[in-house]
Amino acid sequence: MNTGSYLTDGWSVRSWLLTTDHKRIAMLYLASITFFFFIGGAAAALVRLNLIVPQGLLGSAEAYNRLFTMHGVIMVWFFLVPAVPVTLGNFIIPLMLGARDLAFPRLNLCSWYLFMVGGAVTLWALFSGGLDTGWTFYTPLSTGYAQGQVVLAVVGIFISGFSSIATGLNFIVTIHQLRAPGLTWYRLPVFIWSMYSLSVLLVLATPVLAITLVLLAFERLFHIGIFDPAIGGDPLLFQHLFWFYSHPAVYMMILPGFGVVSEIIPVFARKSLFGYKFVVWASVSIAVISFFVWGHHMYVAGTSIYSAVLFSILSYLVAVPSAIKVFNWLGTLHKGYISFDAPMLYALGFIGLFTIGGLTGLWVAALAADVHLTQTYFVVAHFHYIMVGAMVSAFFGGLHYWWPKITGRLYPEMWARIAALIMFIGFNLTFFPQFILGYLGMPRRYFSYPPEFQVLNVLSSAGATILAAAYLLPLAYLVWSLLYGEQAPANPWRAKGLEWQTPSPPPTVNFLRTPVVTEGPYEYPPPERDHR
Repeated sequence: MNTGSYLTDGWSVRSWLLTTDHKRIAMLYLASITFFFFIGGAAAALVRLNLIVPQGLLGSAEAYNRLFTMHGVIMVWFFLVPAVPVTLGNFIIPLMLGARDLAFPRLNLCSWYLFMVGGAVTLWALFSGGLDTGWTFYTPLSTGYAQGQVVLAVVGIFISGFSSIATGLNFIVTIHQLRAPGLTWYRLPVFIWSMYSLSVLLVLATPVLAITLVLLAFERLFHIGIFDPAIGGDPLLFQHLFWFYSHPAVYMMILPGFGVVSEIIPVFARKSLFGYKFVVWASVSIAVISFFVWGHHMYVAGTSIYSAVLFSILSYLVAVPSAIKVFNWLGTLHKGYISFDAPMLYALGFIGLFTIGGLTGLWVAALAADVHLTQTYFVVAHFHYIMVGAMVSAFFGGLHYWWPKITGRLYPEMWARIAALIMFIGFNLTFFPQFILGYLGMPRRYFSYPPEFQVLNVLSSAGATILAAAYLLPLAYLVWSLLYGEQAPANPWRAKGLEWQTPSPPPTVNFLRTPVVTEGPYEYPPPERDHR
């Protein structure tokens, strides 16, 4: 039995590309999504550069359309949806469960190859002919009018969808079957509950997207009347099918973030998680209700007023379990012995950004307000506060929290704290002006705009520069830590949880003996008894 570190269990490229160790596969995914993140981020930087002046700097509306489509397609399907599950989830779930690996190790490796093939096909489409449909592929633009590699991009996303389904299935079976003795459902960490809820969404919703994309390709290639009313199709069918997947996809992105923050806050507040069962069932409730709110994307698309009212009520309903989580995190912080280490700063940033994004979501869920705000920069700001501000803050928080466990190295804490603060400031400077732009009526996805909107657009572009620095800084010091960082102890944060009971980095087999669980995941002593 090999008891060495997973990092030293073979040095060849072959040993990595053919590995079935969940930890190494997580590292392959981490490298992959980082690559996609910087491509998508570069496209976003060019979009913000164009919008510095009212007439646009890129010189071509067509080039601008292709850039924001590239940004959206890459960031949604090749970073935001998979980021936490395939990296932190892949690495941490078996360790949290006391297991040696995921239930299906070969399927796990296969899912990475599917992800990479899908990503390669999509990148080929984006760079060989481009795409100008936006990341939503709305018909009839995508089926009859768009120029470029629409079908090829659809094929790439279709392939990557199977990677998501395989990952979700693997997580569900693992959580059901491979828990350590004594690890009952109500002793599971909230991160596991969040990943379980996410996995159900992946398995149930992703096939709907796959079918929708196949139908789109068939209509574009063979002119079969599915969405085009001129040949017998239904013009609203695409939006119903697309958003039936894509609104649950919003929660696919944010549910893992909820789990990460629920792990970090008790550790750095030195308190048990307040209302554990409420947090758990809030995750499950969000996963269930998310299937019933897709219609709020279609208030101005011609749906009936009665269905719009129903979707508005359901959209307000899904905010309730989200609010429960925020109040429970605040309850955990109350009278806690708080340490402002980098993971905690990212977690606090998550709470702030998610709260702003969630509250502004109530505006676009309201019928009267949405008629004015839809297709404006208000929606862009709301979406990014949830999907980029909150989710990326949670991802960086989790990456810093588990970095000593993943690599066996400590990063420079001061630089990590600075990066967390810069990210929070840069993000708000980038996207808060867009709420005002949208309220004033500036439409999104436009190449140019009236001169009176320039000041707010310049502020947003300046914030994007700061935000870029906040994303690059962790890349620099985390790579530095791999080479020069101090050796990490097994449990540098004095945290609970099975993942901290194994060396840093973990051995290939995770645990030399199967652990036995006798208490809940957040049984911290009261702060007055816990002297740091």
